[in-house]
Amino acid sequence: MALHQSHPVIAWLLRGDVSVQYQVWRDLLGTERADLRTRIAREGWGAAFLRARNSDGTWGQGFYQPKWTSSHYTLLDLRNLGIDPGNPLIRESVALIARTEKHADGGVGPGKTIASSDVCVNGMFLNYASYFGADEGDLRSVIDFLVAQHMPDGGFNCRLNRSGARHSSLHSTASCLEGIQQYTASGYRYRMDELREIGAHCAEFILLHHLYKSDRTGEMIHPDFLKLPYPWRWKYNILRALDCLASGTHPWDDRMADAVDALLSRRGADGRWRTMAAHPGQVHLTMDPAGCPGRWNTLIAVRALQHYGMLPS
Repeated sequence: MALHQSHPVIAWLLRGDVSVQYQVWRDLLGTERADLRTRIAREGWGAAFLRARNSDGTWGQGFYQPKWTSSHYTLLDLRNLGIDPGNPLIRESVALIARTEKHADGGVGPGKTIASSDVCVNGMFLNYASYFGADEGDLRSVIDFLVAQHMPDGGFNCRLNRSGARHSSLHSTASCLEGIQQYTASGYRYRMDELREIGAHCAEFILLHHLYKSDRTGEMIHPDFLKLPYPWRWKYNILRALDCLASGTHPWDDRMADAVDALLSRRGADGRWRTMAAHPGQVHLTMDPAGCPGRWNTLIAVRALQHYGMLPS
């Protein structure tokens, strides 16, 4: 079922921040509104994030500190707003990270005193760096690092190159799959065949777990996977998984059904989804207050459910 512009939920979404308006028109109503995308940098949440940028091109205290006002998480927020990927200030900040935050293993961050790169951080970096058109040469070592960290069970785990891991993590796998999908969508070519195969394995790993269940017992892995804060940061939940799979145009799979049922059970009588308590940490701003119907959760849920033809009337 597709919702019309006059539907109460769509009308409510269109009264939100210009970034929400833009994605509603693009993803739910099928109309690209360049005028709205241009405004994201000039007003509302997008402008607020850009005003917080330091004169040296960073945010917060640099690449990864503090959460969630660092360069890393601010750039991820800006990417998720749908701001114009050609924004020169943002592209300058992405290039700064690529030049200054590389480790000996080719990956980025999360800190100068930490010898090994973090898979989750690199998946997220690949996501926003690809979106903002980073030079392919700056991304090659990140790609090499991620390919080397891909695990035999199909996913990723940020502990592999630190303390060791035998089973992939849904957190890490989602972050890497989002990065691979954006890299692919942005038209990069380096190691593309391998990345497509890895992306397919990542999707299968998520589906093997029915998006939130143990592949061995069938029990829920963690109750947080059914909670819906926003922004997600590096953390996994069923809405993030469904949005990732839908954005990557992965076809419907019956193993999504339990997660869809869980998501629909959290839908209010008014057709909206509440925002749950945020992950603790410093923020530039609060986009959707916890405990209230959230425009981001509602937009993303409607987008994913509509994509799979599972949106109720």
